[in-house]
Amino acid sequence: MQRITNCIVKKDRQVLLLQKPSRGWWVAPGGKMESGESIKEAVTREYREETGLEIQNPEIKGVFTIVIKDGAKVLNEWMMFTFLATEISGEMLAVSPEGKLKWQQQEDVKNLPMAPGDVFIFNHILHSNETIYGTFYYTEDFELLSYQLDPVRK
Repeated sequence: MQRITNCIVKKDRQVLLLQKPSRGWWVAPGGKMESGESIKEAVTREYREETGLEIQNPEIKGVFTIVIKDGAKVLNEWMMFTFLATEISGEMLAVSPEGKLKWQQQEDVKNLPMAPGDVFIFNHILHSNETIYGTFYYTEDFELLSYQLDPVRK
């Protein structure tokens, strides 16, 4: 099972997002954990690699299982650990190796193209102090089949 970390950085009612070229979807910068890394080490490293910025005091705000299915058959499954940070240092990369970086207005995030489950994740993390747990079931084409969230939030 692959382990992924990402971080939502919120500053002055803005959120730094990364637009992936493959689908044009906006995501929180992050990526795969390396062997032996803690989730905090991984999110700090991945954020720096993708943005050039150092996140300060990231707090875990979401733990998710992502399941890709074809009918009843599970094709892939991974864990995603989502952090929130409000303090950063350094200089943002002019060009990220992973896509386009852009500060987005917090209230506009819900209208950006993204994976359907990410809408729920961003909504919760940007508007609640609670940690959220969930499972998202997708088709191979990332059509959201179903999901479960704890706490439940729409």
